[in-house]
Amino acid sequence: MLTSKKISNFADGILRINLSKDILTYVPQPMNLSPEKLWDKCLALIHENTTEQQYNAWFKSIVFESFNEESKTVLIRVPSPFVYEYLEENYVDLLRKVLTRMFGENVQLSYRIVTDSENKKTQVIEGDEPTDETMRPQARTNANESPNLIDASPLQQIDSQLNPHLTFRNYIEGNSNKLPRAIGQTIAEHPQNMQFNPFFVFGPSGCGKTHLINAIGVEAKRIYPEKRVLYISARLFEVQYTNAVLRNTINDFINFYQTIDVLIVDDIQEWEDKKGTQNTFFHIFNHLFRTGKRIILASDRPPVELKGMNERLITRFSCGLIAELEKPNVQLCVDILQSKIRHDGLNIPEDVVKFIASTANGSVRDLQGVINSLMAYSVVYNCNVDMQLAQRVIKRSVKVEENPLTVDDIIESVCQHYNVTPANINSRSRKKDFVMARQVSIYLAQKYTKMPASRIGRLVGGRDHSTVIYSCNQVEQRMKIDQKFSSEITSIENSFRSRA
Repeated sequence: MLTSKKISNFADGILRINLSKDILTYVPQPMNLSPEKLWDKCLALIHENTTEQQYNAWFKSIVFESFNEESKTVLIRVPSPFVYEYLEENYVDLLRKVLTRMFGENVQLSYRIVTDSENKKTQVIEGDEPTDETMRPQARTNANESPNLIDASPLQQIDSQLNPHLTFRNYIEGNSNKLPRAIGQTIAEHPQNMQFNPFFVFGPSGCGKTHLINAIGVEAKRIYPEKRVLYISARLFEVQYTNAVLRNTINDFINFYQTIDVLIVDDIQEWEDKKGTQNTFFHIFNHLFRTGKRIILASDRPPVELKGMNERLITRFSCGLIAELEKPNVQLCVDILQSKIRHDGLNIPEDVVKFIASTANGSVRDLQGVINSLMAYSVVYNCNVDMQLAQRVIKRSVKVEENPLTVDDIIESVCQHYNVTPANINSRSRKKDFVMARQVSIYLAQKYTKMPASRIGRLVGGRDHSTVIYSCNQVEQRMKIDQKFSSEITSIENSFRSRA
């Protein structure tokens, strides 16, 4: 009988394992076996310690892919997330023992999971190795153990923490949010479809992230009332985790979140440098993902820019769909304002609405604040909402950036939009694309700077003042008859605010 301490002395042989009796027998084998051969030996050992039915069902379909000697990681391919989940839940100890015997101590196991066989889509996940004792699975006799379909008690209904007023019905669609909104609607209607899981939404403050992810939850709960849907801020999650650690109820905390069908977490950038919170969520995420539950996350930046976030979490955040919510352009701001004005029963002149939309820095939150303030003023003072009142309210409610644009700033934005260079704009070329970009640059410079036409002309390729006037007239006339062109100008103007 061999002890584990003697195993290293027999690297040139096969260890026959009887796990039920914890007996190891040694059988000589050639030295320097390839990783593929070592994996074959692993399968042989597994076959000897499982029934024929178990082996055929769970191990026969596994394909060995590679062994990284530097990281001591074995990569295997499994045919579905279900197989991966079942192996990790039921055979992880067997796999770990066999791999250790064949590949040595501290060997790691990673899975390539076939998520879409028809389109040949896969995902690589390392084997779930708890980092501390609080994360290790408990015996089934422990009341804190995560319930399974056989022995779990019926789950109680939970408060979803959703705001019933933030729905798709009042989530106004525009170019800046069209794609995320469409994907969100699809997820809400088909939460069991794992195509976009997790769904990661990012964008600047005030762009409508919270409204969108909340709307997904509200719609999912409406269509599937039996599902456990939960919205929570990252900060509240962290507070709950800290309290669970202090009260020694971390298993209860983890097990509760593992019962959620649709988990929505807002502002996850709050977890940067919060290692304990990250580790806990990592294991919650893995469980939900394996069991086909829906995960929706929101942040003010994309996963790759989350500094202080565990790399293994970043890879998981990135494995689904990442959607950016941009600041709404002026037209979308107008649409949002008009929707709220109708809802609140206000009467605000069109020119005032456009003024508010163009001044509120592309923030939905600022727009709502301005309208609420105008409504309060009109009620308290029994006055009509006019331009003067709107200017007073905006001055007090919205931070207007005092960072004047330069001609160079304007040219740079125009170049980015039309995919040309400053040299193209400043040249004498009459190429159609260059002429359009040049005229737009001159028009915007005239609109956003206090420079005289002659000065603008000199800064845009040495033109005279008559060329500047002509360019401005051309752009203005085209905007009146060409809706697409007008939207392009608005988009460029909106980029000025995003630069601030």
